[in-house]
Amino acid sequence: MLRKSHPFRTGRWGEGARRATAGGAGTEGGQGAVRTFELTSEVTLLRPRAEVFPFFADARNLERLTPAWLRFSVLTPGPIEMRPGAAIDYRLRLRGVPIRWRSEITAWEPPFRFVDEQRRGPYRLWVHEHRFEERAGRTVASDRVRYAVWGGRIVDRLLVRPDIERIFEYRRAVLRELFGTAGG
Repeated sequence: MLRKSHPFRTGRWGEGARRATAGGAGTEGGQGAVRTFELTSEVTLLRPRAEVFPFFADARNLERLTPAWLRFSVLTPGPIEMRPGAAIDYRLRLRGVPIRWRSEITAWEPPFRFVDEQRRGPYRLWVHEHRFEERAGRTVASDRVRYAVWGGRIVDRLLVRPDIERIFEYRRAVLRELFGTAGG
């Protein structure tokens, strides 16, 4: 389930985030600034972080977490060493249009968090933070994506946001299947 959230603000990550939220728009910079949007998603998994994080540390598993309708594949030859500065290339189809995407790992702090940022792809901005918190032997896997799209709010509302929400709903379902879930 997705719900509206406040505009993106710099500050403590995850304040008030529960399950998944989408919404909120902010701006980057001053005059003529790019409108940014935020999506957060959270799922509580029955397995400890020591079992969950290694799944995310293998970039090829992103193929398992991505719906088939995107025809997503990792192009970077393996094994991919996850570290700050690591570049990962992907190919996908969005609404039938072939797209190449390159992400760079900009933060790598196993087993707690990592951040990937789009360097080439369909978005004006894409910054995706993954967090893993252990609670009573379970793992809360959280995502926070800050993004900007060409065409702004209307394009986001009609085309982009619905697709991103579907992708993260699928991702949570796969993670529940792989690691069990605890109502998240």
